[in-house]
Amino acid sequence: MNILTLNLIGEYFHEIREGRKAFEYRLRTDHWRKRLETREYEMIKICWGYPRADAADRQFLLPWAGCELQTIQHKHFGPDLVEVYAIRIVNDSSGTRFLL
Repeated sequence: MNILTLNLIGEYFHEIREGRKAFEYRLRTDHWRKRLETREYEMIKICWGYPRADAADRQFLLPWAGCELQTIQHKHFGPDLVEVYAIRIVNDSSGTRFLL
């Protein structure tokens, strides 16, 4: 199974876990282009930082729902508009989240 791992700061980890975040953003760089435009995924592994393998409360799986290009302004990317890969987050109360 192909899994895309996203390591996040606590703020964004908790927003995704609580179902309040629709996209996770990554700058449009060659690094992310190789991972998002040339590969197929089945799941996304959401991690709070870089947890130990047995830290189940700091990681979970979501189904892969694709990504799209967006131009946004975001506090972590500075004051200018930037192109990003917007990774779609599908996380609702119907049980789409899988704990590891």
